[in-house]
Amino acid sequence: MTTTSSAPGKVYLFGEHAVVYGEPAVPCAIERRATVTVSERDDDHLRVSADALSLDGFTVEYSDGSDQEPDVNVPTPLVEAATGYVDEAVAQARDAADSPHTGFDVEIESEIPLGAGLGSSAAVAVAGIDAATRELGVELDAREVADRAYQVEYEVQDGQASRADTFCSAMGGAVRVEGDDCTTLDAPDLPFVVGYDGTSHDTGELVAGVRSLREEFGFAADTVAAIGDLVREGERALAAGDVETLGRLMDVNHGLLSALGVSARSLETMVWAARESGALGAKLTGAGGGGSVVALDAEDCVETALGLTPDCEESFRAALATEGVRQA
Repeated sequence: MTTTSSAPGKVYLFGEHAVVYGEPAVPCAIERRATVTVSERDDDHLRVSADALSLDGFTVEYSDGSDQEPDVNVPTPLVEAATGYVDEAVAQARDAADSPHTGFDVEIESEIPLGAGLGSSAAVAVAGIDAATRELGVELDAREVADRAYQVEYEVQDGQASRADTFCSAMGGAVRVEGDDCTTLDAPDLPFVVGYDGTSHDTGELVAGVRSLREEFGFAADTVAAIGDLVREGERALAAGDVETLGRLMDVNHGLLSALGVSARSLETMVWAARESGALGAKLTGAGGGGSVVALDAEDCVETALGLTPDCEESFRAALATEGVRQA
């Protein structure tokens, strides 16, 4: 038997990095999906085939505890993370099904670049857990999938993950996450435009950098708290459907993230290209260090401007994904 599930990526309207410290965040699911197909094996091995999960994709077969690594031309931490998310997702599925030694063939196809700030790891974890548990005859509800996927990111990211990405991917739409409190939100059909610079970065390393800065300097801790205050203001604007205010707050949020050292020249170039072409607001999304920006623009100007920006490899409209994890 073969079972396939998919889960959406995400952009952050507000709150990345600060959410790690218990401040609220509002991520929104977008219609770029990771699809995971799982087949049960008759041994305890895992054979993982990934298309576009990394820059080149990889195929690797190994059993628990193997030191075999895929041979791909991407930074080693990203390779370790990519296989780590699959390993931990399989472990969660085995635990949910009380089947600790089951082997799987796992095939991953993703529209979401790895390390681009668009929730690739969360989507893979969510879809992987859903597919593997269904393959073993166990059906989890979306919230339980989200919780188990959070445990995956917590393990891979050395305890520095938040529930935001995984909850958003599992539930779909706009969500609010503050610590362990996760809720869905009503949201208008926000006119997201995404620009991606073609690079990949290690989320755990960037999160650790903010943690170090926050521990060393009081202003950095204050900046994290200010992001939390901004998110609360943004929630009111979202509830009112005030897209113009949402855009202004996105601009401020980007400035605060830049102060925490997680922006990059390519991100700044894309943010300013979006703003100068009429975006209501624009900011980096995700861990930063490169990757993606998200802007609000109901017209075509921002997508066109980003497409003409040398630092932008790809620009696209990103419809709000109202459905989270689903069986394909």
